[in-house]
Amino acid sequence: MAAKTDESSPAVASSTSSTPAPSSGRHQLRPVKFDYADSFACTYIVSVVAASIAELATYPLDLTKTRLQIQGEGAAHSAGKSNMQYRGMVATAFGIAREEGALKLWQGVTPALYRHVVYSGVRICSYDLMRKEFTQNGTQALPVWKSALCGVTAGAVAQWLASPADLVKVQIQMEGRRRLMGEPPRVHSAGHAFRQIVQRGGIKGLWKGSIPNVQRAALVNLGDLTTYDTIKHLIMDRLKMPDCHTVHVLASVCAGFVAAIMGTPADVVKTRIMNQPTDENGRGLLYRGSVDCLRQTVAKEGFVALYKGFLPCWIRMAPWSLTFWLSFEQIRKMIGASGY
Repeated sequence: MAAKTDESSPAVASSTSSTPAPSSGRHQLRPVKFDYADSFACTYIVSVVAASIAELATYPLDLTKTRLQIQGEGAAHSAGKSNMQYRGMVATAFGIAREEGALKLWQGVTPALYRHVVYSGVRICSYDLMRKEFTQNGTQALPVWKSALCGVTAGAVAQWLASPADLVKVQIQMEGRRRLMGEPPRVHSAGHAFRQIVQRGGIKGLWKGSIPNVQRAALVNLGDLTTYDTIKHLIMDRLKMPDCHTVHVLASVCAGFVAAIMGTPADVVKTRIMNQPTDENGRGLLYRGSVDCLRQTVAKEGFVALYKGFLPCWIRMAPWSLTFWLSFEQIRKMIGASGY
């Protein structure tokens, strides 16, 4: 009897030991969460959320920058008869808060957020897709010229798609200043601005100024995406640092500075073309195009005018880039995605 018991016990032990096999197989399928976190849809949503956080935090600087860029234009075309005051960045910001109210520093933020639903999602995801085409898994460092090509293409495509929201944003930003100067308001809300643009220029009018807009976005993303990706991998490879907040901060600060240098001249041209009045056919009354605007600006105000608003542009881009990349990387880490 004892022998039988001893002979049967290995069988029992064998069946017991073989039981966990299906369980271990199920455990091997668990990285589904990782795949989802790195998916196109999830990356798109995370980029939009991170961009919205950065936009709300730094929008007053964008409004100040736009007002500074338009000041010289108003004086040049009114031959000195304008009541517009030339003020610096800080004085302009405090002037808006004092003369129009503190909440006016966020005037036009709604279409700006709408813009990022398209712009930020498309630029981040398209850059990531192109980067993966150039590398095996998208985590390796790209050569600078390949990274630059990806950044320019991603920025241009994203901005062209988001250009209507950007046009509405710029027009709303200037309404407070127009009313202080005694001029009749052109638009009353984002919806009203959208309807007015379509009524005057048709659907095509929504892309007024899209060429300098796309040019600016291509240059900005050449500075932002390319610099961030290159500097991040350079720091991690050369200094042997992990993918951490310190690396993100250093890379994002460099990205914001380079983006401001690359994008400010195109931003001045874009802002002036999009803000100019139009005739009943939707044609601009001040400039025939981006080249004409560039020529007139340099001829009447000098080359330095192309960098008007550079300080607030850089001061905005630096914290915007810092806030965006830190939020983006942190959210991805929280949901189990890999580093960008």
